[in-house]
Amino acid sequence: MPNHIHILIGYKPHQLIPDLLKDIKGGSSKWINQQRFLTGKFKWQAGYGAFSYSASQIDDVVRYMLNQEEHHKKRTFKEEYVELLDRFDIDFEDIYTLKDVG
Repeated sequence: MPNHIHILIGYKPHQLIPDLLKDIKGGSSKWINQQRFLTGKFKWQAGYGAFSYSASQIDDVVRYMLNQEEHHKKRTFKEEYVELLDRFDIDFEDIYTLKDVG
């Protein structure tokens, strides 16, 4: 999708999600800028969403991730994301939700 990515990661309980995301965002930003894929400098937006699922749900999560284009024909990313935040009872500030890409 042009305005967001999904990453499915298995991690150890001692790992902290903010540290993991800092490493992912930092490493990928550096690589994208070194490859000069863009004329300007690439930078991730502030914030992220992280959701936990059990091993028994992995197939459903992968299917969901593989069908993003179909999902977003029915609902925008922001609509779907806010629904997930509400479902998981996560407080959020609207400045950290993406503007819909037309």
